[in-house]
Amino acid sequence: MSDFTLFQRDDCHLCDQALEVLAQARLPDFSSVWIDEDEALESRYGTRVPVLRRGDGMELDWPFDVARVRAFAG
Repeated sequence: MSDFTLFQRDDCHLCDQALEVLAQARLPDFSSVWIDEDEALESRYGTRVPVLRRGDGMELDWPFDVARVRAFAG
C-alpha cells in the first residue's frame, strides 16, 4: 500500500499537471483515486482536485510545486 494518494478526475488538465509535478519531485509510489461517479468523493473533492493525501490523512491541495511536494512528503 502506498503512503500517498492522489485524488483526481478523468480529463482534468490540472490533474495532468499535478502528475508532472509528482514525477519531478520523485514522489515515492502513490495510488490514484478517481472521484468521478463517486458521490461521496465528488462532494468532498469536486472543486479541490487534484489533492494529494499523505498516509496520516493530511492533504495538500492544488496548486502545489516540487518544493511543496517534497516538504509535504518529508
